[in-house]
Amino acid sequence: MPGSRKYNFTPATRAEILAELYDAFWGPYAHLFLPNSNSSLPLHATLSEVQAAAGLSKDPQVVPGRPCGHIFKKGESCFRCKDCALDDSCVLCSRCFESIDHTDHNVSFFIAQQSGGCCDCGDVEAWRQPINCPFHPYSIENADYINGFQAKTFRDPPRPHPKTLTGQDIPPVKNYPFRVHVPPELRDSISRTIGYAIDFILDTLDSSPDETFMATPPSEAVLRLQPTGDPLMHDQFAIVVWNDDKHSFDEVIELLHDITNRSREEAAQIADRIDEHGRDIVEMSGNSARLLDMARAIAQIDLGVTVRRAFDTFREQVSAVIIEWLLDLTRSRLSTDALILREILASELLSPRKNSSLLSAKDPSRVLPDLQEPTRLDWLFLYHARLWKKPRLNLKEIYASLLTVSHQHKLAIASHFAGVYHRIIDAYLLTDREAETSIKYFALQLFTVPSISLYIVRHHNIVSRLLAIITAFFTNQIAEKRIAFPPKSDAEIDVDTFPFKSKRFMPVFSDLRYLCHNESVQHLIASNREFIVQFAQTCQIFMCINPNKRAASSHVEYETDAWISVFNVTLSLSRVIKIYGEAFSKAKASGLVAAIHTVMHHILKCITVVDDRRDLARFPPVAFHHVVFGETTYKIIEFDVMDGSISFHHSLQWLLAELFKHVDILSEERLSQNGYSSLRDVCLRHVNEEALLTVIDYPLRVLAMIAQIRTGLWVRNGFAIRGQLLHYRDFMLRELCYDQDLFILQTALVVLDPNTVFVSMLDRFQLLGYFSGATLHPAYDTSHLSGMVEEFFYVLITILTETASATKMSLRVAVRREIVHALAVGPCSFTDLVKRVAERMVDDVCFERVLRDVANFKAPDSTADFGTYELKDEAFDEVNPFFYHYTRNKREEVDLVLRNRLKRVFKVQDPVIVPKQLNITMGPFVTLSSAFESEVLVQIFFYGIYNILTLTDATDAAPPSAEAILDQILHLIMVAYVERPSVFSGLAVHKVFEEEKNLIDILSTFEYHEKYPTYRRRVQWILDHIAEHERPEVESRRRRPESQADVEDPNEAKKRAAKARQEAIMRQMKAQQAQVAFNFEDIDDDEDDDLEGTPDAPVSYGTCIVCQEELNGTKSFGSLGFIQPSRHLRKHPDGYQSYTNESMTCPDSLDRPSEATADTGFPPPVAEIKNSKRLHSTNFDAFPAQFTRFGLHASICSHMMHLDCFTVYSASIRQRHRNQATRNHPESIPRKEYICPLCKSLGNVILPVVVTTPPPELNNLAFPDWVRAAGISILKSKPDPVLESLQFRTGSGEFVFWAAQDSAYQSHLRVTERPDSAELHKMVDTVMVVAKNISQQSRHLRERTEPEPGERGAGMYLPEELVGYSVSALEVALRGHGSAGKTVADLITDPQYRMIRGLLTCLTKTVSLSFKLRPDEGREAVRQAIIKRLLPEWSRTSFTSFSHPLLLRDPFALLVETAAVAPDMLRHILILTYYANLARTVIGLVYILNKSRSTATPALSSRKYEDLFGDTRMFFMSVVRHSPIFEQAAESVLQNFGDARIEQLLYAFTLPFLRRALILCRATYPNAFATPLDLDESLCEYRRLIKILGIPPLAQLPAQDTIQNALSGWCAHYGHSQAASQLNCGVMLEYPSIYRLARLPLVLDHLYLDQEKTMTCARCNTVPLDAAICLFCGTTVCFQSHCCMDLDSQARGECNIHTRDCSGPIGLYFLVKRCSLLYLYANNGAFGQSPYLDVHGEVDVSMRRGRRQYLHKARWEDVHKTWLNHGIPTLIARRLEGTVDSGGWETL
Repeated sequence: MPGSRKYNFTPATRAEILAELYDAFWGPYAHLFLPNSNSSLPLHATLSEVQAAAGLSKDPQVVPGRPCGHIFKKGESCFRCKDCALDDSCVLCSRCFESIDHTDHNVSFFIAQQSGGCCDCGDVEAWRQPINCPFHPYSIENADYINGFQAKTFRDPPRPHPKTLTGQDIPPVKNYPFRVHVPPELRDSISRTIGYAIDFILDTLDSSPDETFMATPPSEAVLRLQPTGDPLMHDQFAIVVWNDDKHSFDEVIELLHDITNRSREEAAQIADRIDEHGRDIVEMSGNSARLLDMARAIAQIDLGVTVRRAFDTFREQVSAVIIEWLLDLTRSRLSTDALILREILASELLSPRKNSSLLSAKDPSRVLPDLQEPTRLDWLFLYHARLWKKPRLNLKEIYASLLTVSHQHKLAIASHFAGVYHRIIDAYLLTDREAETSIKYFALQLFTVPSISLYIVRHHNIVSRLLAIITAFFTNQIAEKRIAFPPKSDAEIDVDTFPFKSKRFMPVFSDLRYLCHNESVQHLIASNREFIVQFAQTCQIFMCINPNKRAASSHVEYETDAWISVFNVTLSLSRVIKIYGEAFSKAKASGLVAAIHTVMHHILKCITVVDDRRDLARFPPVAFHHVVFGETTYKIIEFDVMDGSISFHHSLQWLLAELFKHVDILSEERLSQNGYSSLRDVCLRHVNEEALLTVIDYPLRVLAMIAQIRTGLWVRNGFAIRGQLLHYRDFMLRELCYDQDLFILQTALVVLDPNTVFVSMLDRFQLLGYFSGATLHPAYDTSHLSGMVEEFFYVLITILTETASATKMSLRVAVRREIVHALAVGPCSFTDLVKRVAERMVDDVCFERVLRDVANFKAPDSTADFGTYELKDEAFDEVNPFFYHYTRNKREEVDLVLRNRLKRVFKVQDPVIVPKQLNITMGPFVTLSSAFESEVLVQIFFYGIYNILTLTDATDAAPPSAEAILDQILHLIMVAYVERPSVFSGLAVHKVFEEEKNLIDILSTFEYHEKYPTYRRRVQWILDHIAEHERPEVESRRRRPESQADVEDPNEAKKRAAKARQEAIMRQMKAQQAQVAFNFEDIDDDEDDDLEGTPDAPVSYGTCIVCQEELNGTKSFGSLGFIQPSRHLRKHPDGYQSYTNESMTCPDSLDRPSEATADTGFPPPVAEIKNSKRLHSTNFDAFPAQFTRFGLHASICSHMMHLDCFTVYSASIRQRHRNQATRNHPESIPRKEYICPLCKSLGNVILPVVVTTPPPELNNLAFPDWVRAAGISILKSKPDPVLESLQFRTGSGEFVFWAAQDSAYQSHLRVTERPDSAELHKMVDTVMVVAKNISQQSRHLRERTEPEPGERGAGMYLPEELVGYSVSALEVALRGHGSAGKTVADLITDPQYRMIRGLLTCLTKTVSLSFKLRPDEGREAVRQAIIKRLLPEWSRTSFTSFSHPLLLRDPFALLVETAAVAPDMLRHILILTYYANLARTVIGLVYILNKSRSTATPALSSRKYEDLFGDTRMFFMSVVRHSPIFEQAAESVLQNFGDARIEQLLYAFTLPFLRRALILCRATYPNAFATPLDLDESLCEYRRLIKILGIPPLAQLPAQDTIQNALSGWCAHYGHSQAASQLNCGVMLEYPSIYRLARLPLVLDHLYLDQEKTMTCARCNTVPLDAAICLFCGTTVCFQSHCCMDLDSQARGECNIHTRDCSGPIGLYFLVKRCSLLYLYANNGAFGQSPYLDVHGEVDVSMRRGRRQYLHKARWEDVHKTWLNHGIPTLIARRLEGTVDSGGWETL
């Protein structure tokens, strides 16, 4: 085949291969596989796809005991439940998870990063208890079978040669109810085809290379000698490029584009294929020299590349298709039997190769020396690394599907895997380029199954083989890409070699952990001695590696970071040590004792045997010396920490510590059965005390070194030593190393004489002299000395009072203790809490339960808030301020908290915190408290206090750290008294030191020492209690103060004096204040008088934010504003039934809070989560983007500036852009943008602030009289040709000078005018320039007919599309907000009103520019034109040709025009525009309802608004009667929907107009339209607004003749025009309800339930790995992905492309996987915090923690608020302003 296809592999080749395979596979029996009698498979299709499409596999087969086995695809969601699962590797698919109740369980959720994992539901061995999934019922037989199997494995002796299970050994699955009879010849052809196919793959892979990197053959001769499967040795070669994780797409595309002469598009396709499949052929030719040159160029940038015969690469591609086909079989059924194909496939895989090619058949033992008769599966495991990404993942999926067939299948696959495990690890550690798809990770699915791991540990010796691999690897016994096996035992370790730098060793340790974590394996470890021996040998290699030596005089020259990799290795090892040690809880006493002896033997062999191979830096020779302390001589080890070399790592001691923790087994009665009297006897049976001292000295050296590093004695060793210390003592890791060292020391106290141990400690800390009375030190200066004393006491307190390990505290109690102590400092968030607790505890299932027991959760309220936990009051009783995980600062904080609490509870002034008893009741540590009888300890206490008092008296100041040390000593003395009251009291009295004083003397001196009054109560407590035993001695020495006056605390006196001073100052201030206030009252009175007399005093508007001078009428100034294009306002979508229904049920007042915002607390209650399961629509119920209206939105930031200052400031911005050329600036100069210097809001215009005269008086004539007067004045006036020429030719009555692109508009530079008017003109210019720019770019977004560009009147019509739009947007943003007694106009802020007035001023100014010569600047002319436009008797007369029906214009725009030119007639125009709006609404409703079905709308019982609308039917018909077509439509609508619904819609659609009108009127006349105080609150909003605005309601229309005339004129004009005869009637209504963004699900993971339906990207038709959901229209797009980039427009990503089509300049996306929001505005953007929080009230960025997340209402509302107020551009600008980046905002 390769030759005949010219070695070129195409989709057609694939189809051909599949067809051949299927034909051979089913022979004449195709009908058993294909649904509904298809005779053959469609081309390119696979069997499982066809079966799935026919719905065969839809309903799951429910068989008790059969596991789910659903295999996760990449990007699918999986769930973990800690409470149910046996360990972290057990997961559930979303379907099983949703069907089981996990209320109150600790559930986490994550996204599968690659395919191949499978759901463990239904697997007996995965769960702590049956989880009752309805699809996978529990089966008791399975459980029994597995228990039997484990027991048998225990009993069987291990086999010398492990038996490999083959296909014949595995029986078919029993009790499977869906079996089908398979004809024998079909079974035969199936197994023959599968076997042949697998052999073909293996034959091909025989000649494939093992490595892809740098495997470019250097010469052509070598190339021709490559192994090949081509019998004819054709010289046609191919270059293959391999995938890796360090090169970017662009790099590869550029390279291919340069080297292969392909276009960028083709190169991009190849790069995509390399990424998807793992490799791709980039060039094929017979010219091998040219190919080799290309290959070298590719290898130059370290990209994997191979050059091979095209014959072989073709066959490899065929093999990939065969693997795909095998995977397809595992997903297919034979009629109803879902197992048979997998069973046959398994038995073929477990058979040896039949017809293998010549290469390896010659000698399989050469390739696989350690396997008898290797099966096909073994070969596939070995060759896995020769394959590439796609087939690798497919193979893993095949194996995973076979594991779930039956337990025997799992066992067989595991035993073969174990057989070749070390070879798999070789490839993984040494040669594999794509480690993440390595078959090594398959171990996770096998080694975590208890029965399987037991079997392979027992019969395949896998633990000792793993230990051998670790040994050989780290001692660098690597040759020819293989790790030596078995390793040489005498090899040395070198931390600078490759293995330590490799990042890949971690998973090898975790494999070992998985195995040893299984309970059954732990029994094996505990009962078989060879396990601990091998493990001790492995640990021995890592003993004391990478030692440190103090740099005494000069700084270390070269700081290496080798320590990082060493720590990584030893911490991985110590996690195994922890589990290995825990295994001995299953041991008998004899086993544990033997293990202790073994480990001690290995430690001593390591550190004491002297031979020439010994590394003296790691293991200095052992020397003893004699020291005298307190009249006794001790023989202890001699070692100087400041001079010797010390390593942080001594793994054997850590292991020993783990073994000592089994105190229940080491109790005296259990030991006595084995001939030992105590733990001391166990330890000293084979070694003497000196040897034992040597063992404990290593941990002690580390503790002393740590103390010195912390005190600052090792500063010259640089950062490396600090880094090691931080890791060693880190909360998460300390229990693996630091705590173990402390425990070894604690054990020494019960095994050896405590005095010897204490003296050894003093010697190591170099404090023997200090505690014998010498306060000067040969090596430490004063501050170092105090630091060392404090550190020494810290260790002392820990080993004397820390009882967790000594009592074998249960994990739950230990967790409780850690949490209580972590929270005692103060409330904190969950993440902070976790950082303070060891990782093992956090990972345990009980952690969150215990947390709930001891702490209260405070849910986050506001948007920036996090959830916090605070300790319940009763838990404070458990807090010990000297807890050994506290630092000094923490201890002092906790001490304070506890004291304050005791003061509060017991009302005591100065409470004493009395330590609790140790309470050790069993095991070897019962004798721990007898250490308090030690005389050495009393001497330490004595000199501890004595030295401090001496130093204090000598210098009259407390020495450094004195308070901390005294705290520690007093605490220890109190503990000593609590534990051993009489003995300790006796020692305190009778042991005499310096100056013939004893401890009581020194305490008595201390009791009333004037420098330390805070300790008085504690010292009194101690003396009072000791006096109970030794009263005469104590009484005689205690100094009673003569009189109370003597002992007045100096602090108290100071406090009193301070208080008196403070009171005096306060009195003085009060007097001054009174006087100032008095003066002020006078000033106020004066001012009032002045104002009446002289109206010239300028009114101040605050200060200019640039020059800080007063803003008043003397110099012109404006408000900083921002005009942005917007597609925010929504039209009512016709043809969408749900929106019409929503309008019928919307609330009757939009100025009251909407009910929907009721918050139910966080996290949401279970019921609410259950109800919110599914998302129904594909677009998250978002608003369809095509129904938005384009306009200009203006906003201001409330700051003002002089016009001159503004000019200066703009110049400074241009200067900054020049200076910081590479920065992504927050503003764009071409768009005229700037940033407010104060609040950093974005702006691009400066709006005039009107300081001049107030508007003219409102005209309060009655409406009919006004109409008559207006008519008369029109008749009197002459025709005005100038004005006529300034109106639109279309007859719509609009004015050309208000168009954004009006060709006649001139900027202030071209016009000469009065200075004040010129400055106003300058400000109007800023608005016109921005409006013109936007208008020119957005013609395609506007639907209205406009003059052509260049003509008068071109562009956007400002009264409607700037002023009208901005007021409308303000009104929309306030829907659903408000409170009693306020209307919508009361919610608008003063600056917003200032902005509306500023915009109106701009409109007025443009009028005056057109009528420069008239004294009234053209107002009268425009006023008349507006009246003519509105009153039909004038609008159709001969003077003016208003051929365009009024009802096709937005009435609100006319109201805006009036406010700008003739505000005095607002009241009357309001009435006219309101009725025009009513008539328009009727027309729009007929159109909308004509498309709707009345049956689908909500039923409304009766009319609610009869007093407002009167006879709606009549009104309806009179509006439409002029057009027969329209009349007919209206009749059927009325018939179908009935009055109640129509009235409700009329209400909903006209209410926004009233709200906007009130805002506009209030802006123009703040007082005339104020909210009356006596407004009836019970009225609905409509009735209130009509009252304030003084509009007669529709119900009174019959009495209003003038309005009737106007209406009939408008309607007739409309009815006779073309608009009415068209169906869409020219009127689009606005969307009347509260605006909402897309609806995100309450629980984040619900997004993944039907992600194919809800989250598919329309451009590339896949479910994006990194999806972004557009919150405006609910579309899913790919985020920063390579597939949907638009190369035409500067390689923009899909978010930017979609933004352009959806909402214009701004975008708002929810990034699903990153859990954050993305804001976009015109090429800039910013990331925002996610609206989702997890159970603990925290943001989980990129789902790193994987907890379930819930929508937080306040955060979500905040996003709405930003969007509704058009705040996205400013949000982005502020974010960019705060950061100076050099790589564009995407990198932030």
